[in-house]
Amino acid sequence: MASIRFDRIGKSFGETEIIKNLDFSVNDGEFMVFVGPSGCGKSTVLRMIAGLETISTGELWIGDRVVNDVHPKDRDIAMVFQSYALYPHMSVYDNIAFGLKIRKLPDADIRKRVQDAADLLGLDKLLDRKPKALSGGQRQRVALGRAIVRNPSVFLFDEPLSNLDAELRVQMRAEISKLQRRLNTTTVYVTHDQVEAMTMGQRIAVLSACDKAHPRDTNLMQCGSPMDLYDRPDNIFVARFIGTPNMNIVHARLGDDGATLSSLGGSMPVSAQFKEAAQARRGQEVMLGIRPEHIGAPHEVDWPQIQAVQGQVEMVELLGHEAILHFRVGEQIMVGRLHSHGRLPSPGDTVTMHLKCEAIHLFDPVTELRLR
Repeated sequence: MASIRFDRIGKSFGETEIIKNLDFSVNDGEFMVFVGPSGCGKSTVLRMIAGLETISTGELWIGDRVVNDVHPKDRDIAMVFQSYALYPHMSVYDNIAFGLKIRKLPDADIRKRVQDAADLLGLDKLLDRKPKALSGGQRQRVALGRAIVRNPSVFLFDEPLSNLDAELRVQMRAEISKLQRRLNTTTVYVTHDQVEAMTMGQRIAVLSACDKAHPRDTNLMQCGSPMDLYDRPDNIFVARFIGTPNMNIVHARLGDDGATLSSLGGSMPVSAQFKEAAQARRGQEVMLGIRPEHIGAPHEVDWPQIQAVQGQVEMVELLGHEAILHFRVGEQIMVGRLHSHGRLPSPGDTVTMHLKCEAIHLFDPVTELRLR
């Protein structure tokens, strides 16, 4: 096993900057997930770790050595791609064993490693089959087996579940998580799906694309545990990206006393975690953030401090266990949650919803950073 350290890593293609000042570490044995929108450089980071992409600036450490100029085969990593990349003419056994045969390991050692991986992944009865006789989930297990038998210091996963249907994705992400805990191998997993990130990662690194219109020191927006990112987002980008549906973000003004907020047609108290920051910004504009689960119908919630907000229903999404309510307040569309088995409003209805004041987040309207 090994840790991974990004020491102010940068990557550019010509004048186009893809990765900027990536500066943090993945701990030995940790399951780290990189998440972000398309084009933010997630797969580029993974390919730099693997040695498939050169590094423009900075140093990449795996364990106790800098690997910028180390050949991919000498980095002691194993990678699982979005496509299974199996040899169609080979059996499951031969696909898993292929890398070991290339390395000219003894036949007895190869047989033991392949059998151990097959037992671990439930492939022991499928070793004689060809890939065309396997389901999508089974093919992905074969790809995992091919990585496991190498006994690497680092596993790299590049959106490995995106080709599977919804039910298989749920099953496979649970299997990969259990497998990583059992093997305790340092793992970097890339996905655009924040549900995968929240359910699988011990920590999550949220990336954004380098944007010349809104230049930042780095495109690493925040790195932390899933609940750190959910409960204490460092900025509006993370607040909106983590969580389904997205956090509601609206304009607000702090009162001259620094203890109240004016927004959505009413006045509400500043939540306790922001009282000190609000005092320093009395009378100023801020951005107010609140998650949909903290906006509910009056008869369904029992919060100590609430603010009533009235709006017109735009849409109701019925999900079975709950309903997602989209309603308009002035020019702003807000999203809240309702119990699905009660009487649900219809588009065009006027509704009154309660906001949980203690759950309100505040951000700077210019830098979009969380108020400290």
